[in-house]
Amino acid sequence: MGRPQLRRKDDRSLLFLLAYTYAMVPEESSPPDDRLVEATLGGDDRAFEELTRRHKSRVFGVAARFAHDAAELEDICQEVFVQAFFKLRQFRRDSPFEHWLLRITTHKCYDYLRKRRRQSPGVSIDLMLESGYEPSAPANPAPHPDLERLYTALAQLSPKERLVITLLELEELTVQEISSRTGWSMSNVKVRAFRARATLRKLMLMENQT
Repeated sequence: MGRPQLRRKDDRSLLFLLAYTYAMVPEESSPPDDRLVEATLGGDDRAFEELTRRHKSRVFGVAARFAHDAAELEDICQEVFVQAFFKLRQFRRDSPFEHWLLRITTHKCYDYLRKRRRQSPGVSIDLMLESGYEPSAPANPAPHPDLERLYTALAQLSPKERLVITLLELEELTVQEISSRTGWSMSNVKVRAFRARATLRKLMLMENQT
């Protein structure tokens, strides 16, 4: 007998929005992720709410490296959890649920980088910091003589360059971890990282000369 089917998409969208809104409410007991996945696929409305609550901060932390502002950060994170819910049957469980969720997050961030570059090729630091929110900076940034120039240069990288340099330098992932998240081969990650660093150095040099 096959697993029970999820109810239709329109019904579950409202459930997701409620789960997302109240995701930070703690639960008295927390079963393992795998049990929550099974329960979600079986139609347990609260199971996905708990998965969202449990992993929301990690998804926010990664997405904040790439988001243009607070509103875009919310959009990215909401899309991540919506996609995770409707593709949950594709989770093969050959790795932890969090790893699968962060792969979705990485791809969503890349999509937003590409979309933003098409709409606005020259994003300035003033626009990035307009609301007083600095999403691309590390949580505890090291002192830097000209941090604004650094993030202006980062904003000028191509989406792939920005993605790989952020995952490598800010998220401090290994080449293998980046390969797993992006689907790129390890050799491609190394090549893109080398090119991204070279481009960033060139942009920083140009910024220093202006």
